[in-house]
Amino acid sequence: MAAAAAGRGPGSGPGDSPEGPEAEAPERRRKAHGMLKLYYGLSEVEAAGRPAGPDPLDPIDLNGAHFDPEVYLDKLRRECPLAQLMDSETDMVQQIWALDSDMQTLVYENYNKFISATDTIRKMKNDFRKMEDEMDRLATNMAVITDFSARISATLQDRHERITKLAGVHALLRKLQFLFELPSRLTKCVELGAYGQAVRYQGRARAVLQQYQHLPSFRAIQDDCQVITARLAQQLRQRFREGGSGAPEQAECVELLLALGEPAEELCEEFLAHGRGRLEEELRSLEAELGPSPPAPDVLEFTDRGGSGFVGGLCQVAAAYQELFAAQGPAGAEKLAAFARELGSRYFALVERRLAQEQGGSDNSLLVRALDRFHRRLRAPGALLAAAGLAEAATGIVERVARERLGQHLQGLQSAFLGCLTDVRQALAAPRVAGKEGPGLAELLANVASSTLSHIKASLASVHLFTAKEVSFSNKPYFRGEFCSQGVRESLIVGFIRSMCQTAQNFCDSPGEKGGATPPALLLLLSRLCLDYETATISYILTLTDEQFLVQDQFPVTPVSTLCAEARETARRLLTHYVKVQGLVISQMLRKSVETRDWLSTLEPRNVRAVMKRVVEDTTAIDVQCPNGHQPLEQHPEAVL
Repeated sequence: MAAAAAGRGPGSGPGDSPEGPEAEAPERRRKAHGMLKLYYGLSEVEAAGRPAGPDPLDPIDLNGAHFDPEVYLDKLRRECPLAQLMDSETDMVQQIWALDSDMQTLVYENYNKFISATDTIRKMKNDFRKMEDEMDRLATNMAVITDFSARISATLQDRHERITKLAGVHALLRKLQFLFELPSRLTKCVELGAYGQAVRYQGRARAVLQQYQHLPSFRAIQDDCQVITARLAQQLRQRFREGGSGAPEQAECVELLLALGEPAEELCEEFLAHGRGRLEEELRSLEAELGPSPPAPDVLEFTDRGGSGFVGGLCQVAAAYQELFAAQGPAGAEKLAAFARELGSRYFALVERRLAQEQGGSDNSLLVRALDRFHRRLRAPGALLAAAGLAEAATGIVERVARERLGQHLQGLQSAFLGCLTDVRQALAAPRVAGKEGPGLAELLANVASSTLSHIKASLASVHLFTAKEVSFSNKPYFRGEFCSQGVRESLIVGFIRSMCQTAQNFCDSPGEKGGATPPALLLLLSRLCLDYETATISYILTLTDEQFLVQDQFPVTPVSTLCAEARETARRLLTHYVKVQGLVISQMLRKSVETRDWLSTLEPRNVRAVMKRVVEDTTAIDVQCPNGHQPLEQHPEAVL
């Protein structure tokens, strides 16, 4: 507390001595102040409550480590008047009192903690003393127990050796008794049908009989056991070949035959042959359902039967084969893979035949559910038989069906569009009832546009089922990439838009072909429809497609601008052909009127001729029809040219 010394400086007399206890007090206070700063984690600068600007070696810094009271007092005497010196003394005294109060409070607060820590240490010392006493007693008891154990072992050593010898003799006698009773036990097990127990008995005694076969008694037992074992193997083979039991029982028979030492190669062939018979029966049952006489079952029911019957049986055969003939190595695995590949190809052919019968429908929900179950069922054999490639083949079938479905939806959209055009032609060709107006071009255009757009949305919703999250094959690379971009967007949507433009352009053929029978109003309607598609509909349809089918591959797609340019070109050609057709009709009317009249002998005209009235009426009708069904011709001067 250097400040204390500084505060008392002005009030001290010249006779006061700086030595003694009073000189040591500032040093003690400074140490206490430093301890407080260490306790509160304050640095020298932080304790001063100001930034780290001043020099830490400043001798007039009250809170510095190198504070010099004499220099500080000299500075105050030179720079401060008496009133300021008195104020400084008062302020320092108050700070000293506050600091002393804080120190006392800190001591009082920590006193209880010190007392509690002392009590805790005292209790720990007492507890450790008790624990040491208990450990000493435990060590004494363990020494006594060790002594007693040594005495007992020494006393019973001779008896223990005799007991061990007797136990060994007893075990040997039991083994000999088992060997002598082995033929009768095997015979009884065979008679009772306990084939597994008989094989276990034979396995326990085989090594001993083989080792001591040079002894006559053991040789006789071995001969009897071999005769019984041969009869047992014959019965197991007969039971296996009959095939009356299920797959687990068949696998048990093969396992017992292998345990009896039968050749694994022969058993492997027989096992696969027996499994082939059962699986071919399932295939014949499925093929019978596809016959012409009975009605074909539902596609979902068909895939369920195939999955539970054929695929389930194939999984059982594969699992049992791998468990029984694991020692065959790669050669055995290749046999199983070839077996599964052959039968799997036949099953896939039947499934594709049934799916082909379903291609005529327009509802995809049932088809997608059937494909989902078909694909899920083949996951298990696909994992068991990775070399057979069953899972990849199933995925390929699903992809082919999806592609064919997209083609059918494209044909459906084209047929629907042609149907709309047929309805428009019929409406335009229908005779007008007196006093009742027929539908105008604007109404017919709205009907065609709304019907076509609704068919497009329905097709998108239908094919979107192939990419639903709950479908097992939707996470395959094809359905996450190529199906969305090249299948739905390019083949279906872009293909239909181009097909629609091509269909419209077909009406612009020469009059000798299709163009002569095309109503001019239909040309005008198609031209306006293509312009509407170029303006907004194409962009809307492709945006809707991209939002529903998130494209995740890098295949190139047709830009919207390209399709809009094609639609604009189609509209221009239709409008040009419309102008040509209408101009040809009016010009032919005028030409026939001029050619059929004898102008040399005709009278002076007094009224407007009928043909001119017809020309004016037709021209007026065209002028009225164009703004209703199309933009004015003045906005498309290239059509007039």
